[in-house]
Amino acid sequence: MARLTHNLGYKVLALAIALFLWGVAHGSSSIERGVDVPVVLRGVPAELVITGQSADVVNVRVVGSRAALRNLAPEELEYVLDVSSAKPGVADFEVDASTLDFPRGASVVARSPARIEVKFESRGTKALRVKPELTGEPAPGYEVVSVEAEPPRLRVSGARGELARLTEAPTEPVDVTGLTEGLERVARVQLGANHVWFDDASEVQLRVRIAAKPAPPPEPAPAPEPLRPERSKRTGRRG
Repeated sequence: MARLTHNLGYKVLALAIALFLWGVAHGSSSIERGVDVPVVLRGVPAELVITGQSADVVNVRVVGSRAALRNLAPEELEYVLDVSSAKPGVADFEVDASTLDFPRGASVVARSPARIEVKFESRGTKALRVKPELTGEPAPGYEVVSVEAEPPRLRVSGARGELARLTEAPTEPVDVTGLTEGLERVARVQLGANHVWFDDASEVQLRVRIAAKPAPPPEPAPAPEPLRPERSKRTGRRG
């Protein structure tokens, strides 16, 4: 027991110094970490539409002390790409990871991809006729008389190439199965294009008119058969 307590103060001090040095060495040792940073495009010209992008995130490899990387908040990072000078066509941008704001003691050693391609198209505007879509059949003896959409046309904008392929704007299907009277319903309009959007509303008011089918005209009575002339009877005796 005396041996353990001999120079106890020095022993405790030595242990404290050893723990301190271990903590310093552990905290200052370099480690590597990968971070996915979202790509944000800024300054898109009003007359252009982005129709393609080779990468949505940049994977960045960061080296630094454990203490430095503990302060790294990936959710606060974004890689901003200025595209204000873009023209119609494909533009190629080099990824400069040095613009990212990393904590002191952390540095970038690699990034992927090294370049990002962005495709731009000219922007256009077009008015499309609304095409009401119905499913099912009314009750037996009834039929759809008319279908109206209000408004009858919707204005859309987007990439000129995709706008050129659009001729009408169909609504979501409206079911009329078993109905004996008309209905009014708000229906969403579906464009089926990735880079085209509505300038205003994307819904229309549909008015479906249903009525009884008209009774079929009576079948004409059969025409009377023409009278056949009677043959005269011959009289006389055979001699």
